[in-house]
Amino acid sequence: MAHLFISAAHKSSGKTTLSIGLAAALRAAGNAVQTFKKGPDYIDPLWLTAASGRDCLNLDYFTMTEKEIVATFARHAYGADISIIEGNRGLYDGLDLDGSNSNAALATLLEAPVVLVIDTRGMTRGIAPLILGYQAFDPSVDIAGVILNKVGGARHERKLRAIIKHYTGIPVLGAMHRNKNLEISERHLGLIPSNEAKGAAAKIEALAAAVADQVDLQRISEIAATAPSLTVESVVGSRPRKKDVRIAIARDSAFGFYYAGDLDALARAGAELVPIDTMADYRLPAVDGLFIGGGFPETHMRELEANGALRDDIRMAIEGGLPTYAECGGLIYLARRLTWNGITYDMAGAIPADVVMHEKPQGLGYVRLRETGLGPWTPVDAGGLPRDIPAHEFHYSSLENLPSGVGFAYEVLRGHGIDGRNDGLIVNNLLASYSHLRDAEGNRWAGRFVDFVRRCKSAKTRTTAPTRPTAKQCEAELKKT
Repeated sequence: MAHLFISAAHKSSGKTTLSIGLAAALRAAGNAVQTFKKGPDYIDPLWLTAASGRDCLNLDYFTMTEKEIVATFARHAYGADISIIEGNRGLYDGLDLDGSNSNAALATLLEAPVVLVIDTRGMTRGIAPLILGYQAFDPSVDIAGVILNKVGGARHERKLRAIIKHYTGIPVLGAMHRNKNLEISERHLGLIPSNEAKGAAAKIEALAAAVADQVDLQRISEIAATAPSLTVESVVGSRPRKKDVRIAIARDSAFGFYYAGDLDALARAGAELVPIDTMADYRLPAVDGLFIGGGFPETHMRELEANGALRDDIRMAIEGGLPTYAECGGLIYLARRLTWNGITYDMAGAIPADVVMHEKPQGLGYVRLRETGLGPWTPVDAGGLPRDIPAHEFHYSSLENLPSGVGFAYEVLRGHGIDGRNDGLIVNNLLASYSHLRDAEGNRWAGRFVDFVRRCKSAKTRTTAPTRPTAKQCEAELKKT
């Protein structure tokens, strides 16, 4: 179970592009590469998935227990030749003062040797105290080597290598020279996702070639091999259920923010996931439910409006009671209109409100929600006790002109949600929120959603009927079983 942790001294050091190139280069060399990403990010895992050819898994202290993190890592790393864990921000950065949820803490938990990526722009002798400080700050963290990034040229590289050898003795595993052609374009939420970026495959191939040329892959593999094997445990207790419901899922360049573990949980709960393209498909297929995750509908406004046939079909299906879940970008798409930079386009209109994009984030970071009991998936056996749910949000938009008297599935205890107090808008059998849920030990939402879809299907046996059951009728179906 060879594995290592890619971290950095600070954010924007280039560890993501390095991790992408490293995963692709090791894969090209004939290795089965498994990737992981610390935190709730969606974009980096999309790139890492494309680079490795295997789904990238998120490891997140806020939504997962330590035991669950270790079990998830071990279960997916098992069978791979090498696993790469990409951190977020700097090695010692985290939410808590004591560093209990930092990158260093995760590397220690997984007993992973750390490769530190250092942005060397404008730096020569100053690199020595930086490395020495990182080594001394927490001696329990195994910093096994460094990769110099954004190096100014051969002369700059020689100086840095000599300084590091003289003062620190830490191995230099590679030196990536500055090359604008290897950079991945960014915008307001970070890197442009691989499902949207033009020429993503060519970019990954170029990164792989550069890493293979400038990084010692053999030494990287040797360091990863020093990591101990971890006990493989399943984080899902029950066997996969036979697929008995069909759920349409938006998978295209506008919508691609889905956790691999959540999609697996939906499938294990008995859902056949039927991909749809919101810009190319003109009708919903025959399905029992609908899931529209996050993404960038604002960058596809024109194309989404142009496909009026699908927008109308989705609106009418939701009005007819189709069980639907939408997160962030999905919420935006289901609203009446979307305005960005003074330009407005029509969206699906299933939500009686409008969306406006802003220059600054309206909701950013981890959130904590408390169930109101009004949500269509609220457990029947909850005993009336509200549950608190850890989640995540990152949106530049706000929902405007929402009529009074609408129902919400969640009270926001931390974060912003829709209006700073509420999230999880309920319209018929639709639940739409700015918060992104994670199917983890503290919130098995995927099985609950599939169960709700199943109950609605049972209440109305013909999925193509013009009307579908209400949430109350779906709950009545549960009482019969």
